[in-house]
Amino acid sequence: MHRFAIVILCGLLFLSACRDEQPTQPTLTTVPATATVATASGQTTIPSPQPDLSVTPATVPGGQIFIPIAPGGETETGDALAAIPTEPAAVAPATAVPPSPEPDYPAYTGPPLDRDKIGVQIYLHRQDMRDIVRHLQALDAGWVKTQVSWKLHEPRPGEYDEELFGELDRLVDAAANNNVKLLLSVSKAPEWSRPTTEEDGPPSDYGRFEDFMRYLATRYQGRVIAYEVWNEPNLRREWNGAPLDPALLVELTRRGAAGVRAIDPGALIIAAAPATTGINDGINAVDDRNYFGGMLAAGMAGVVDGFGVHPYGWANPPDSRAGDSQQVSASHNNHPSFFFADTMEDYRTMLAAAGAADKQLWATEFGWGSFDNLLSDEGTAAMPPAGAEFMAENSEWEQAVYTLRAFEIAHDWDWAGPMFLWNLNFAPGIGSAFSESGYSILRTDGSRRPAYWALEFRADGS
Repeated sequence: MHRFAIVILCGLLFLSACRDEQPTQPTLTTVPATATVATASGQTTIPSPQPDLSVTPATVPGGQIFIPIAPGGETETGDALAAIPTEPAAVAPATAVPPSPEPDYPAYTGPPLDRDKIGVQIYLHRQDMRDIVRHLQALDAGWVKTQVSWKLHEPRPGEYDEELFGELDRLVDAAANNNVKLLLSVSKAPEWSRPTTEEDGPPSDYGRFEDFMRYLATRYQGRVIAYEVWNEPNLRREWNGAPLDPALLVELTRRGAAGVRAIDPGALIIAAAPATTGINDGINAVDDRNYFGGMLAAGMAGVVDGFGVHPYGWANPPDSRAGDSQQVSASHNNHPSFFFADTMEDYRTMLAAAGAADKQLWATEFGWGSFDNLLSDEGTAAMPPAGAEFMAENSEWEQAVYTLRAFEIAHDWDWAGPMFLWNLNFAPGIGSAFSESGYSILRTDGSRRPAYWALEFRADGS
């Protein structure tokens, strides 16, 4: 009993000592209700669910700010243990989001572009029409253009190539079914109709051309919106076998227009665009301004609904002029024909002086070439072919910037009709050995160049 009493007494003394000792209080971390982060437009207040959460905002195309937030919410256990309070799970430190890379295309910041003014020329032969349609939809193009080589489509009098016309039929149907207007550019007389088989040129009998245009209008009545009559007729290679006389082009256009209007009077007739070359030797080429003036003097305004123009910028930015004291481009910078804005405004001035200010200028071809990221058939980096060396001066990025700016400039010209970018898909269609491929907004492997992305994501609600 004595030993038991001693044990009881010791226990009571121990409990008393424990009561007199003050417990250690846990250290509490105060979690702020909000956290402030910097954004491109100032400061933004966001909920802060975790203490000491390091937040790094990342800007992505479109201006959105993405903030990394630690995950939270209810625990899903699937049994009654979920109702029992437990200690909060440890939260791993937040990892800062790396900055987003630069966008792959320049952002358009101008006024909304009228879809009805945006067109693109395509390479049609043996292409997948579904892909063509997808591209037109992605670009939100209101117009599409393709060239009709008369000599290939009618290789013998009255005989029409089934494969080529089959491709054209599918394009006509696809354009009509997808709310895209179609421009056909018709040129290159068959060898059987010409006095020479060298290069390309007009027929000896313009009635033959009238018949072909009538055939096109009959086949595509009400579905082809416009026809451009011939291509760059101030060049020998396009008008060989006859003098480089604009009066002859006016007569050919008159006959071609008669063939179309006899069947489809609502179709528009567009005068052929002269080539901008800076050459005026009368043999290889006639200066485009001189030739355009000759067209007007010979009465072209009374024949057509609009005038084609090819305001290529070569390697010059669209805002630059031949009269600028300093030039960006190392070549093709000393003549107005090499400058986008000069060509458009000079032609407009000539139309007004001729009393034809009511006729719009249709840029049936324009664009800037670059061989960035184009591959040769051997898989090596492609280089511009002879005669197109100036394309080495423009990067893909500049091609995109210049294209956007040209569309923006034309937006303010009520006298400018549809603008057809040259071109969508020649690079994957024909390879990189040709200068046409440098202008393509698809690369040789079919991937999209910055100009494509820039047009697809232009800031106009499309």
